Amino acid sequence: MRAWQVAGYGEPGQAMRLGDVPEPEVGRGQLLVRVRAAALCFPDLLMCRGQYQVRPPLPFTLGVEAAGEVAAVGAEADAFAVGDRVLGMPVTGGLAEFALFNAATTFVSPDGLDDDGAAALHMNYQTAYFALHHRAGLRKGETVLVHAAAGGVGSAAVQLAKAAQARVVAVVGGPGKAAVARQLGADVVVDRHVEDFVTAVKDTTGGAGADIVIDPVGGEAFTRSTKCVAFEGRIVVIGFTGGSFAQAATNHVLIKNYAVLGLHWGMYTWKAPRLVEQVHEELVAGVRAGMVNPLVTERLPMADAPDGLTRLGAGGTIGRLVVHPSR
Repeated sequence: MRAWQVAGYGEPGQAMRLGDVPEPEVGRGQLLVRVRAAALCFPDLLMCRGQYQVRPPLPFTLGVEAAGEVAAVGAEADAFAVGDRVLGMPVTGGLAEFALFNAATTFVSPDGLDDDGAAALHMNYQTAYFALHHRAGLRKGETVLVHAAAGGVGSAAVQLAKAAQARVVAVVGGPGKAAVARQLGADVVVDRHVEDFVTAVKDTTGGAGADIVIDPVGGEAFTRSTKCVAFEGRIVVIGFTGGSFAQAATNHVLIKNYAVLGLHWGMYTWKAPRLVEQVHEELVAGVRAGMVNPLVTERLPMADAPDGLTRLGAGGTIGRLVVHPSR
């Protein structure tokens, strides 16, 4: 079968190799899935560079999130059947024609989503939901500041915050992304290239500030967010796509009475798997209600995966890019 593998760390265009590898053999508690769609993720880029917290032995197949059709069912995985549409995080990498999934952490794809949408649902929407509800305790009517609001996690956070009847201030980079944020339902959209989001938040809230900040960017985005977070506000740190880590000034945290919360969603998959299942049920209900609709903007053939990851890393993409291994 064809698969994109990393044999040595580096940028996608240099490190990724498309070749034929053996089809994986299904084991106990596993599913063999014919991959219909693999959503490109920032962790894929970090793994390619050797910068992710998980470093599989070289060579390895990329693709941390995918959806497809069950082709074979291993022992003790009989909750699934051949032909089921599923989504999740492949054990063997989703940028391949076939991948192994652990049945315990695999979910049936919602009927309201095609395979592209299903591939883009799991990690980003789980992350956004955990950030808003589990970590920050979002309440109806609160103001949520979302950085990178036209990206994968950001677009999910905008949708989920609006579904919870919050007011959303979306920060994006460029007019095209601003238009997307408005379409997603953001109440206020700030193009960071020409506007100051701190001023916009204060103007929108009458000086009170944002109750919740969703920050997948880090660096200056975090530092500036501390200038417009509300009394007893919550800043949720979920990533560092900007490439730098900010330092939280604890004296400022104390004086302004706000909280800085970390979210590494992957830990919940083994620390609290039942909670992940419950959130999936909530997301499926959101799909049925028309409140959850993954923003898939590009559908790429297999050969274009490195270019897609390169553009994702450069911040030049909108929403989710999905690769079709069969193309």
